[in-house]
This record gives sequence, C-alpha cells and structure tokens, in this order.
Amino acid sequence: MDAEGRKHVLLMGLQVTDEAAYASYRARMTPILSTYGGAFGHDFVVARVLKGDERINRVFTIVFPDRATRERFFADPEYRAARAELFEPAVAAAIVLGELEEAVA
Repeated sequence: MDAEGRKHVLLMGLQVTDEAAYASYRARMTPILSTYGGAFGHDFVVARVLKGDERINRVFTIVFPDRATRERFFADPEYRAARAELFEPAVAAAIVLGELEEAVA
C-alpha cells in the first residue's frame, strides 16, 4: 500500500448495542474510508469472550496505507459526522486491541 510495501493495520474490538444503526454507519463510512485507500480486512461477530475485561461482540481489522492516512481519515469532517450520528449511539465500547505495520504480500 505504501512505497515500502507496508500497510498500517488496526485490530478493533467493539460492543455493538444496535446492529441496524451500526450497519448504517458501516454503509455510510465505507465509501469515505475507500477515498483514503483504506479498507476492512477480517470482520467477526463474537459469540463469547473467554478472557478480557471488555464486553466485545465485534472484532475486525481496518487497513490503511500508513499511519498518517489513518489519522487523516479519522479527522475527516464527513467521517466525523457519520460517527456522531450513527456509530456513537450504536456502540457502547470501542477499544484498539492492537496495531501493526504489515508487509504487503
């Protein structure tokens, strides 16, 4: 994704409390994400957490060309509006489980 053949990956855990609103959020923000060269990688609905203090029912990776692009995306006014309107009422908790720079295969 970047000139060095690397990409920036976030591993996220969420507690989604309103599936319909969260689906609307994803539908609205995905085209914005695409304009930044970002995309969702793996995406899981979690039935049971075996260890950890957080109540997580959704885990996914979100991929960016680099960390700076990630920061620009999350600061984008159109993204921020979608987040405030749809994400915040639909998600009780959001935690970064990890982040890494990964080689592009």
